[in-house]
Amino acid sequence: MKVCIAEKPSVAREIASVLGATTKRDGYFEGNGYAVTYTFGHLCSLSEPSDYKPHWKSWDLNNLPMLPDKFHVKVSDNEGIKKQFNIVKGLFDKAEVVINCGDAGQEGELIQRWVLNQANYKGEVKRLWISSLTTEAIKEGFNSLKSSTEYDNLYYAGFSRSIGDWLLGINATRLYTVKHGGHKQVLSVGRVQTPTLAMLVNRYKDIENFQPQPYWELQTLYRETLFSYEEGRFLKMEDGEVLAKKVKEHDFEIVSITKKKGTEYAPKLFDLTGLQVYCNTKFGFSADETLKIAQKLYEKKVVTYPRVDTTFLPNDVYPKIKGVLSKLTNYSNLTSSLLNKKIKKSTRVFNDKKVTDHHAIIPTGMQTHLQYNEEQVYDIIVKRFIAVFYDDCKVSNTTVIGKAADVNFKTTGKEILSKGWRVVFDTSTSLSNQKDNNLPTFTKGEKGPHEPLFLEKQTKPPKQFTEASLLRAMETAGKQVDDDELRDLMKENGIGRPSTRANIIETLFKRKYIERNKKQILPTVTGIQLIDTIQNELLKSAELTGTWEKQLKDIEKGKISANAFIKGMKRMVDALVYEVRSEKVQTRISAVNNKTSEKKKAKSISKKTALVGRSCPKCPSGMLLKGKSAYGCNRYGKDCDFTLPFSFGDKKISENQYLRLLDKGSTVNLKGFKVDGKSIEGLLRFDEAFKLKLEPKQAKIEAGDTCPKCKTGNILKGKTAFGCSNYKTGCDYRVSF
Repeated sequence: MKVCIAEKPSVAREIASVLGATTKRDGYFEGNGYAVTYTFGHLCSLSEPSDYKPHWKSWDLNNLPMLPDKFHVKVSDNEGIKKQFNIVKGLFDKAEVVINCGDAGQEGELIQRWVLNQANYKGEVKRLWISSLTTEAIKEGFNSLKSSTEYDNLYYAGFSRSIGDWLLGINATRLYTVKHGGHKQVLSVGRVQTPTLAMLVNRYKDIENFQPQPYWELQTLYRETLFSYEEGRFLKMEDGEVLAKKVKEHDFEIVSITKKKGTEYAPKLFDLTGLQVYCNTKFGFSADETLKIAQKLYEKKVVTYPRVDTTFLPNDVYPKIKGVLSKLTNYSNLTSSLLNKKIKKSTRVFNDKKVTDHHAIIPTGMQTHLQYNEEQVYDIIVKRFIAVFYDDCKVSNTTVIGKAADVNFKTTGKEILSKGWRVVFDTSTSLSNQKDNNLPTFTKGEKGPHEPLFLEKQTKPPKQFTEASLLRAMETAGKQVDDDELRDLMKENGIGRPSTRANIIETLFKRKYIERNKKQILPTVTGIQLIDTIQNELLKSAELTGTWEKQLKDIEKGKISANAFIKGMKRMVDALVYEVRSEKVQTRISAVNNKTSEKKKAKSISKKTALVGRSCPKCPSGMLLKGKSAYGCNRYGKDCDFTLPFSFGDKKISENQYLRLLDKGSTVNLKGFKVDGKSIEGLLRFDEAFKLKLEPKQAKIEAGDTCPKCKTGNILKGKTAFGCSNYKTGCDYRVSF
């Protein structure tokens, strides 16, 4: 009998169905010469400290460091897990061959190897390695099974990672808890979580301690186009004032006009981090939510394996592309033009050197009913996939240089000549050329009057981390990298793996080291105190943790031994324990009053930009001024009529509310508006002409209500928002929680 072992019951069911093992037994499926069983994730784990030495159970500084000579694995102490393990062991005892069908990655390999070792199985082991759960992929995988020994290095890397986390996590957590914990506060310290927390704390402190510095900008308005001083900002007001007075006395002259055609490439295919970043920014999903949704899509067979760190496809996938596109019938309006010609093959998409265990996340071609949140994630995966096979977007970039006296000014504009891949993401029906910041037609040598502007501004602090920006920072070990190509090169030294980063962030939330403030992630008092207390810089170093990740990948590639990595970790833990035990400082940390202070919150609020000096939202060349009864555009009375009255509907509107309106599209719900003599609560928005309109407060929305937009659908409740049941047929009504 051939015994297959998968990582989840749901995956085992899919494999069993393809193999013809259709008889359901207790803990496995059977038939056609196969038994297909499963784990529930980790059935086994590393032994606890007390399993090595009974006195290690006590949290005592004298017991540290705990450095076992050899690490042992045991079956988890849970009745359900023990029962399933015994079922698996019984099947192994009868097996002629075992086929490891665990998730095709480091963690999946580790989970199943531990079970095989604990069951003391000595027979032949084969490895199933697949990137999707479609029937075709499973059949292909079973037709090309490989020897398990080909994946030994993958197992050694997973085992080394687990040991490294045990060594540092258990020793450092006990060390800092006993030395610095108060009120029964456990101070959890980890190989990845501590440098991640340190990044958050350092950013928070940078913002709190930020001292804004004034600077000045010289601009001028010519033919309704804003030109900026070519050499940038001024750090001394008097330097800029001299030039401002000088240019005011001369006409503006166009010196040169340069047009340069350019190419914009389609966004890269998704790796897991890229998908999590996009979904956090676009939909507000946490990294953990996105990972769970992507895993469900994988198990529903509609996308490929999601826990990946590459944005490329191998060349052997290219022949299958047309077949996948043809099966995406729900997107036929986008795929039909591709299917009528040869599919484009670009090295920006297909690159064998950039693909290791798995390729980028793409659709399989299968389609099924999905829940609202699943549909959102699936839709963007599909559109990214389709877009990379479209033509590149062609643009024309225009740079215009002008001068007044001998002072040069510059402005730029862009015109989209051919949309190419942009069509995939365009919600409008028109495919005509799109213009972005298109400039008037200037002629070299033309002259005319202009309006110089000399503006005082202030430097701004860095932004607090969101989950999206934190994931990117973990990917690059804290280095600020915006370029996709450079980011790809740095992934080997990132903090954690794509599949574990979401869990690290969730762990920091659970331990109350960090908290959410809308989209921002802020450290709590306990989190800040812990990082302040840890004097050992290596323990907080994102770069060191990135180096460890590189070493683990080198173990996977067979470049270094697991033994060398583990010895290095032991040396660091030994030195850390000696250092902290010798510290004389006795800081005591507890989770009491674990909130950022009101004083600090007030300080951050005071940093909001004022309305005066803001760009006019209606005309791109104007800026806002304060009048006697309203804020208004400095172009008012010429070619712009934008105003923000101090009062609306007999209610005074504060500057902060108008700031929110400009930043987020609406004020909050406000009480006291008067309409037809009645008092109304509601919020203010702009209409299409940028005039204020009052939107009365909506009645409470509940699942099952009739959709207020299309009047035919019913309201559904998702994880983060209410939406209309007719979303597939075009109704985009959605209200975030």
